[in-house]
Amino acid sequence: MKMTMRWFGTDDPVPLSKIRQIPGVTGIVSAIYDVEVGDVWPFEKIAALRQIINQEGLELDVIESISVHEDIKLGLPTRDDYIDAYCESIRNVGKAGIPTLCYNFMPVFDWTRTNLQHTLADGSHALSFCYEELNDIDLDAEGAANLPGWSTVYTPERFKELIEQFRALGTDTLWNNLTYFLERVVPVAEEAGVKMAIHPDDPPWSILGLPRIVTGEAAYERITRVVDSPSNGITVCTGSLGASLSNDLPQIVSKFGKRNRINFVHMRNVAVTGNKQFHEAPHLSRLGTVDMYAVMKALVATGYDGPLRPDHGRMIWGEEGRPGYGLFDRSLGLMYLQGLMEAAKSQRNSQW
Repeated sequence: MKMTMRWFGTDDPVPLSKIRQIPGVTGIVSAIYDVEVGDVWPFEKIAALRQIINQEGLELDVIESISVHEDIKLGLPTRDDYIDAYCESIRNVGKAGIPTLCYNFMPVFDWTRTNLQHTLADGSHALSFCYEELNDIDLDAEGAANLPGWSTVYTPERFKELIEQFRALGTDTLWNNLTYFLERVVPVAEEAGVKMAIHPDDPPWSILGLPRIVTGEAAYERITRVVDSPSNGITVCTGSLGASLSNDLPQIVSKFGKRNRINFVHMRNVAVTGNKQFHEAPHLSRLGTVDMYAVMKALVATGYDGPLRPDHGRMIWGEEGRPGYGLFDRSLGLMYLQGLMEAAKSQRNSQW
């Protein structure tokens, strides 16, 4: 496996010079943040980003993410133009030598939390979600679109309009629109040498009446059958999937790993504390709901050798910055994951 860390570009408070000091880290997961959703990502900007990362002795292994325009998800007449632009971005990613592209198909926003400063028993802070708190939100209130984790690119009026459109769209039509998208873009990705990796919905259930479809094993099965290609793969996110106790993570890894459809892995832990309620937890298995060692053993057993990142972490030791993306706890998590990997490989070898 290739150990990577998320980096948000030159404005990230965590510099590459510090990331490269984490033992075992060789790759970076990043994106271009000054291109409008729906526009083509210029090759020059992708290449320049890669050069900045290479100069620090690291590789740009994953683009996360090129956002899918809402018109594509809604299936509007304008979607073909936006899909054409998306295909051109994929070509440019491949031309720049970036092997993996993570993306999602969640309506309106790409993850949702109701609290970015949930205080744990040890005094650290983590992201959390409570379904009941979310349902208390008044969507007519000014600034409702600026909830934790929600996209801030929309005005409150546009946000409310999109909510209504997606509620009317329904699950079946959203599936049809994802199928249409995949049939167009996967052949382009295959030709460009890019492996696409769809991220599961976070959290993996419907919220505010919106359709959510990428929620577990059955969804992954359906997606990977649309276009049978290694370029049509998945992101296994243990935190997103682990928020639902119905997801058997080692089984998912084993099934899709054997089929060579896991193209990217996010590993983090969550503590499920109630019905559709959880907070993000330290990576250690015993401190959350996810059996991280079982997941790692499944990855090792299937021979997964792609990029993996520790994903979110707590804010600890007084660190400030982007919630979930402090350097300290993610570094601890990454070292723990490497320990799990060594143990899993040792156990596998002793059984041969």
